[in-house]
Parts: sequence; structure tokens; C-alpha cells
Amino acid sequence: MNIDKKLWKWTRKPEKYFIGDERIEIITEPHTDLWQRTYYHFCNDNAPVLQIETAEKYFSFTVKTEFESKRRFDQCGVVVYLDSENWIKGSIEYENDRFQHLGSVVTNNGYSDWATTEIDAAVKSMWYRLSRREDDFCIESSRDGITFSQMRICHLAKAQDKINFGIYACSPENSSFKAVFSDFKICECQWLAHNGQAPDSEE
Repeated sequence: MNIDKKLWKWTRKPEKYFIGDERIEIITEPHTDLWQRTYYHFCNDNAPVLQIETAEKYFSFTVKTEFESKRRFDQCGVVVYLDSENWIKGSIEYENDRFQHLGSVVTNNGYSDWATTEIDAAVKSMWYRLSRREDDFCIESSRDGITFSQMRICHLAKAQDKINFGIYACSPENSSFKAVFSDFKICECQWLAHNGQAPDSEE
């Protein structure tokens, strides 16, 4: 899809960025991050986030990321950012010249968690697909934009009615890199309804 600049809104606009018809570039700034409390006991809420607002409760958002990350925790990917204490993100976080972490963070009511798997540090591009089914979400990743693998299914407690979703990039340590986002697509929800055990009846 072509990028409609009128639909995309910044939360913390970075100093250097580019928005074209088919791609978006963000140059990260040092000491920017998204994290809340858990384990580290600090609150970081200064990463630039670029999002679209929607009231649609069933959809999928796909994007390709390319990145030149080089310092620990450099990251870019997809995000649903409601406010400082309620959000989810999926990305690759650089660790060292041997491996990096493909993972996701879910933050509900001011506490984050982080689920990861190690991948080779040579990986410099990744596709993500973020799907919404009301207040539940699925994050998937792909090396080719065709075959996607599930990273996480999660619940975002405050994802009621309208939400914001999109992209982010940041450098938690003293670093800066270019993140490129392209091949944007918004479509019908590709995360199909569960067809196994029936839901528990509400009393």
C-alpha cells in the first residue's frame, strides 16, 4: 500500500526521519527505549513511535524491516502503543557480533515482559505481521514475507475500541542506526478464529 502521511501520527518524533510513498526511514537516537519496571526496575518511555489509529477489531498489518543495528539492544519493528504503561512490540534486538534476539514485549498496567529466541547476528531484515482480534493480538515474523511463524499470542487489557498500531525504532545504549520500513500492507485478519476447544461459557 502507498503511505498516506495524513494517517500516520508520531508519538515522540525523531530528529531525523524520511516518509516517502513506499518506505519510511528512522535514524535512531541514543538512549531511547520502551520498557516498564520488570526486572530492571526502570521506566523507559522515549522511543519514537509512528502509528495509525483504527477502530477495526479484526485486521492484520504487515511490514518489512531492514536495519543496520550494531550496538546492544538496537531494535526496530512493529508496535501497538496505547500509552506509556500499555503497549506491545515485536522486533529484533541486537546483542553482539554472534547473535541477536528475535522477540516481543507485552506491557500491561506498567509491567513489561520479554520473550525471545536467539538468531544469527548476520540477519539484517525481517518481516512482521501483527494481527488483532478484539483485545487479543498475534505477532508473527518471516524471512521472506511469505511464510510467517508465530512469535506470540497475547492480551492487551486496554485495547478497547480504537487503538494505535505501527512501527518504532530505538537505541537504548549510546548508539544510532538507520531503520527502513517498507512493503506495508493492511488486510483482513490472517489470524484465524480458533477451531478447537469451545470457549468457557460465561456465568
